[in-house]
Amino acid sequence: MALQAEEAVKMWKIFRALGNETRLKIVRVLLNGEKSVCEIASHIGRPQPTVSLQLKKLAEIGIVRCKREGKKVIYRIAERDILENVIKIFSKLCEDATA
Repeated sequence: MALQAEEAVKMWKIFRALGNETRLKIVRVLLNGEKSVCEIASHIGRPQPTVSLQLKKLAEIGIVRCKREGKKVIYRIAERDILENVIKIFSKLCEDATA
């Protein structure tokens, strides 16, 4: 099955985005449920401005979505099934690389 150009570009963007350690950690946290920027920052041990910048990049390519709740912005995974499979692939590749 040949990939259409659009699909290939989308996959490339997802893999490229998740190639960044901070963005990958953010996605892993969000796979456990919706979180605010402060909650995510606390989970991954990164400053809030860094997390906000990376969330913006993830939102631009459609990996995460956000909603406002008062003054808070809450983030969630947009394409859960795809990302769970991508994370499994990354984990397997890392296991194989260290074996």
